[in-house]
Amino acid sequence: MRKLPIYLLLTLLVPLNAATAADCVDTACIDVYTQDGQIIIEGKKGSGPKAKTTPKPRVVKPPAPKPTVVKPIFPELIPRPTATPTPKPTLPPKSTPKQTYKPRIKPTLKPKAEESVSLNDRLIKLLPTGGIAYQPEVEPLVNVPIYFWSDLPTQFATRVTVVGEVVDVLLRPGFVWSFGDGTFLSTTDAGGPYPNGKIKHTYKNPGSYPITLVQSWNGNWTHNGTTRAITGTIKTTVFAVVTVVIAPTRFMF
Repeated sequence: MRKLPIYLLLTLLVPLNAATAADCVDTACIDVYTQDGQIIIEGKKGSGPKAKTTPKPRVVKPPAPKPTVVKPIFPELIPRPTATPTPKPTLPPKSTPKQTYKPRIKPTLKPKAEESVSLNDRLIKLLPTGGIAYQPEVEPLVNVPIYFWSDLPTQFATRVTVVGEVVDVLLRPGFVWSFGDGTFLSTTDAGGPYPNGKIKHTYKNPGSYPITLVQSWNGNWTHNGTTRAITGTIKTTVFAVVTVVIAPTRFMF
């Protein structure tokens, strides 16, 4: 027998594993993704592995033996049976049967079997939303740093049960700041107040500046010890206005 090379055997085995993974034959199939600013967790009961059926043995019946017919040597000597007339039965007089009313019974409808949980049965979890905070809050000055931060939590974790399966979800936020003067900042730090806050901005001119903060969520989910990335990104946008003023100048003598 000729042996196949090792790399050829691996090539033959790969399509079988990929085809098996495409079918939902586990106890449950779980998927987690984002849509319209929400986390959507979907679950579907699996069909389970198909049981192997053994074919029944085929029974072959033997052919039935043909009957043997013996012909008499002198058929004219065999007496023929005489047919006796069969008397006709006398029929009783016809009677008109009475019609009885039978109530019409409506067929009973069988109750529909409960539908199995499908991907349309969804559990939706809303994410927390945070606003914009800054310091100093009243009349910040030009050429003086203003500290900004978002009051979002550093992470969002939840555990849910879908079709009897436990799913753990963990998300972390990211931030894109627009300070209203053409300056942008992208970071994963939520910022903080003075003096430890890492997000600060200095305005050179007085005026009112619109602040825009885009909060985006990314993360992963875990099911049966396997962790996968959540497809899609959840984004929320919040706004604020900062009014920067000039401090009066005094000359001291």
